[in-house]
Amino acid sequence: MRQSRQKQACPMDQLLRLLMGPWTTYILWVLENQGTLRFGELKRTIPGISSRMLTERLRSLETAQIVFRDYRPTIPPEVRYGLTERGQELGTVLASLNLLAQRWFLEKK
Repeated sequence: MRQSRQKQACPMDQLLRLLMGPWTTYILWVLENQGTLRFGELKRTIPGISSRMLTERLRSLETAQIVFRDYRPTIPPEVRYGLTERGQELGTVLASLNLLAQRWFLEKK
């Protein structure tokens, strides 16, 4: 029974669950628009996000191969984050959602 449910599951479900995580679309939007950033730069660009939450979301996106982490063992260590090829593929989808969101927001006024 369980296998038949999995076969019938919506193929977008896993991706949408990932994107629905707190701050995820904001992080992706920043990386799409500003390119590869150091952790501190990324945190300063996203007002209100805690270091813990940013770390958690970046790890999740890295596990999903949407974001890459570039670690350089300098003093202090340098860690940069950017979009992988997969993450860049999401750019078109997120841009379309952004246009829709803006249009809907303007319709409310």
